[in-house]
Amino acid sequence: MRPPTVNAPEPVAGAPPRGLRRDLETLRTLLPYLWPTTRRDLRVRVIGALGLLVAAKVANIQVPLLLKALFDSLDSSQHQIIALPIALLFAYGAARVLAIAFGELRDALFARVAQNAIRQVALTTFRRLHRLALRYHLDRQTGGLSRIIERGTKGIEFLLNFTLFNVLPTLLEIGLVCGILLYKYDAPFAAITFIAIVSYIGFTLFATEWRSKFRRRMNRTDEQAHTRAIDSLLNYETVKYFGNEEHEARRFDRSLRRYEGAAVASKVSLSLLNTGQAFIIGGGVVAVMALAAQGIVDGSLALGDLVLVNAFLLQLYQPLNFLGFVYREIKQSLIDMERMFDLLGESMEITDAPDSPPLAVNGGVIIFDRVDFAYKPDRQILRDVSLTVPAGRTVAIVGPSGAGKSTVSRLLFRFYDVTGGAIRIDGQDIRNVTQDSLRAAIGIVPQDTVLFNDTILYNIEYAKPGATMEEVVAVAKMAKIHDFIASLPDRYETRVGERGLKLSGGEKQRVAIARMLLKAPPIMVFDEATSALDTATEKEIQASLGELSRDRTTVIIAHRLSTVVDADEILVLDQGRIVERGGHAGLLAADGVYASMWRRQQESEQAALRLDSLRRAEDRQPEPEQA
Repeated sequence: MRPPTVNAPEPVAGAPPRGLRRDLETLRTLLPYLWPTTRRDLRVRVIGALGLLVAAKVANIQVPLLLKALFDSLDSSQHQIIALPIALLFAYGAARVLAIAFGELRDALFARVAQNAIRQVALTTFRRLHRLALRYHLDRQTGGLSRIIERGTKGIEFLLNFTLFNVLPTLLEIGLVCGILLYKYDAPFAAITFIAIVSYIGFTLFATEWRSKFRRRMNRTDEQAHTRAIDSLLNYETVKYFGNEEHEARRFDRSLRRYEGAAVASKVSLSLLNTGQAFIIGGGVVAVMALAAQGIVDGSLALGDLVLVNAFLLQLYQPLNFLGFVYREIKQSLIDMERMFDLLGESMEITDAPDSPPLAVNGGVIIFDRVDFAYKPDRQILRDVSLTVPAGRTVAIVGPSGAGKSTVSRLLFRFYDVTGGAIRIDGQDIRNVTQDSLRAAIGIVPQDTVLFNDTILYNIEYAKPGATMEEVVAVAKMAKIHDFIASLPDRYETRVGERGLKLSGGEKQRVAIARMLLKAPPIMVFDEATSALDTATEKEIQASLGELSRDRTTVIIAHRLSTVVDADEILVLDQGRIVERGGHAGLLAADGVYASMWRRQQESEQAALRLDSLRRAEDRQPEPEQA
């Protein structure tokens, strides 16, 4: 099913109020999920549920009519007192039972429709979030986003249950009652009932619209509080490092205080709304009962008529009173759903053209042709970058921090589109092929390895779901992580914790390397892939990677120059431009930017080795004898 989109046009003259227009847009977005064109069985259930809805209300209307006949029969002759009231009693009981039974059958029949709609909306939203560009996800707040989706799905469930099976039945019952009162009694009975109902509905609509701003404020402050709490807990170690537990508590409390103020305002306004509703309903009941009582005194009405009118009013009073609650909750659900459906209308920055073919890899030649890129107009990252990575060869990109090295990998994966020039793989502009096929052809070991809160096995086989245990163990050995995993009590079933925090940086990096090796793509990207490893392990893994990448196109992005000395070509990136290119020996001979970086890193490594030697020597010194 294609996800419906939500467009929010600018206000125009004569347009309905903003709140009503957004409510209608939200409902229009939901309707395709209630009437799915591909599910005939669900459409049959919807029709059946609506039929049972009408049947339940018709049965419910019979209850006061049978009650009136029962009371009237008690004033009749003795032979009717024995036979007729018994039949009426059975009919009265049957009407009440049928009204309840039809309602329960309706709910049971519609349950699958409602749950399917909730599942499809949640799934569509989830897929949409994964389709949004990296730019959106860098700006998002995960805690607030999770609350939007949680409240939105709950809002859908409430809206489906109460709109279809409470609001519509109540309106139907109001129409039937007013018609019966107009037919059987004088016009004032129907007129007073109708005026009271219209006044009640009008007041409820007005007051609920007024209260909506408090609910929106509650939602906003709740999202802020939840976001801050999640962010603080995700960064637990940083909080501890700086001893900022109280600082985090104060930030959280500030958000809670704002939520508290909005919640109090919402509660006070609710009390005013309930008081107004009770006043309107009470006035209508008193007026209609006064007319009925006067009719009995005048002799124009029987006792059964008073019972009928009273039963009708009581029967209306409960759903009307409930209607006020339901409408308030529906408005709140629409507000909650509004933000979730806005996610479906979020612009997808990176999209496939309708006729985009899959990428056809034939060797894996990568060409950056005069590429320019800027995250924002005032933040140019790459300038006129041209490079070629021949099939089966290795090209390294080095440079100082902020030079734009990691941006190259993001552009290659098409997380962003270039703002100038083109990127081609085997002659195909990556903007003209499907994103799925492009990313299937490239494997990466990222600089910042984040793992799923699952087992080591799950995180390795994520590159190839359904891989055999033998395949997983083989790549783990190549990544020099198998022996460590085998030493754990749960071995490959060991859980790594949120974002892999139970593993060290080097262990996480080796899991990421194993994952990429399992994917075995024709093009490989290593973005500081061994930066968290010790020298000995790094050399072992580089030997394995060198063997694996022998026949694959490989891009190495590195800051540590010792990891790229064997590359076929080294490109030096500085301030978004390629300032040098060549082999390791040639770049050293040129005595430029690369040679300067090499000297600084060699000096730094030698200083670290000297310091380490001094520390080991101090550790070997004998303890002074005690006097």
